[in-house]
Amino acid sequence: MTATVTHLWRMLVWGRRLARHGALRPFESAKAPLSLRLVARVARIGTGAPKTPDFAAGLSAVGPAAVKLGQALATRPDLIGEAATRDLVRLQDSLPPLPFAEMEIGLNAAYGGDWRTQFQSIDPVAIGAASMAQVHRGITSDGRQVAIKMLRPGIEKQLAEAIATYEWAAGHIELLGGEFARLRPRAVIATFKGWTEAELDLRREAANASELAETVEGEMEFVVPGIDWARSTRRILVIDWIDGVKMGDTAGLAALDFDRSRLARVLVNGFLAQAIAKGFFHADMHQGNLFVIPPQGDLPARLGVIDFGIMGRINRRARMYLAEILHGLVTGNYARVAEIHFEAGYVPPRHNVGAFATALRAVGEPIRGKRAKDVNITQLLDGLFAITRSFDMPVQPHLLLLQKTMVMVEGVALTLDPQVNMWEVAEPYVAAWVRDEMGPEAVIADALVENARAFAQLPRILRQWVDAHPIPGAAPEGPALPPLPARGTRRGWSSGALALAAGLGAAAVYWLG
Repeated sequence: MTATVTHLWRMLVWGRRLARHGALRPFESAKAPLSLRLVARVARIGTGAPKTPDFAAGLSAVGPAAVKLGQALATRPDLIGEAATRDLVRLQDSLPPLPFAEMEIGLNAAYGGDWRTQFQSIDPVAIGAASMAQVHRGITSDGRQVAIKMLRPGIEKQLAEAIATYEWAAGHIELLGGEFARLRPRAVIATFKGWTEAELDLRREAANASELAETVEGEMEFVVPGIDWARSTRRILVIDWIDGVKMGDTAGLAALDFDRSRLARVLVNGFLAQAIAKGFFHADMHQGNLFVIPPQGDLPARLGVIDFGIMGRINRRARMYLAEILHGLVTGNYARVAEIHFEAGYVPPRHNVGAFATALRAVGEPIRGKRAKDVNITQLLDGLFAITRSFDMPVQPHLLLLQKTMVMVEGVALTLDPQVNMWEVAEPYVAAWVRDEMGPEAVIADALVENARAFAQLPRILRQWVDAHPIPGAAPEGPALPPLPARGTRRGWSSGALALAAGLGAAAVYWLG
């Protein structure tokens, strides 16, 4: 009972703060349940709330956890709509930095003494501040320029309390059933919780950066800064300094002399190397996390990336399903794409395969033959999400994260070169990927690997069978092993909505142009 009262009190306080910025106005619409409409209207009384909701300011007023939740929701236009998604982009660097004297206490604690044993100097003025951490420029004791990311004091406790209330609220919302259950709010909060837990251990962010560097190793003009593992701890991350111009600095970019079209292609191919080839990608590639490194000697301009807290991962099986879906969409074989969705369990079997194929055609045909700049992304997403609703397809946050990142990358590429066509740049890369994933060589190789793994298990299976069926009169050599656990048959990653979104997005590589 105490926990419930605590959650309710937090919700009331947060609701009042959101109401002051008009962030609860969408809940006053006729589509919302009557009880929710009443709460939203009462919370707004006497606040002078603006008519146009300011979601970013409202979440900033609630606190750091709400800011992080807003950043997560910015990847879910199906939940909050395109207008709210665009507004929440402002949460990228939303909080003022704390004084260095406060951060210095944690810095000394991380190193078990004076931080000056590790660094010659640290600039007390932060170069960036977000909800969970802030970044300072420094020089290590051996003279290297680095960026030092430090968690804010007490952030772990704030996030733990807030997430507990989010989980409580999401559970009650999902009990309402219908659309609330289909959108799986508990899964959204679970994904958000995973992100924040990873970001609270900066060693995991360092590991993300290290893995990403290996992923894009062949893309020489896509730069991931090196990690100073010796100086990095759970609360401190030290990475190489990127001496470049932030992508959002329009004036700074205008002053540089570099091939903007070529660098736009570097961005697109760097993303494809992550998401398509390896299934591990930087999922927050907005302009604040990207730098243009000016040409140096024989080196052309390069692209640098920072902030590795939010990463996406898609396993090989999921990418193979996407490849087959993509192939059907490229050829216009909507019937086959529909069959794949039903075979994979994306769509509940009570629905009609033919009707689903027709719904796919309604979304896919209007963009065939068009250039990327002529495709209305909002209308495309609306069509996709309408299909997910009509056919009761459960959403899966990670594949939506891929689709959202694709749109984000295209937007950044267009700021570099307004004439770039992301799909034309990506077409050779994705064509090779589909061929490799679906060609006869790949099928044979997969069969060989699967059979080899099965064959390697035979000795263990035989030993377990002998243990379970001892020879009469023979003394057992040891205690009997427990039976093998039953293997589940559910595809935990299955998500029609997201496979469909990512598949149609990638299919445009072939259709456009």
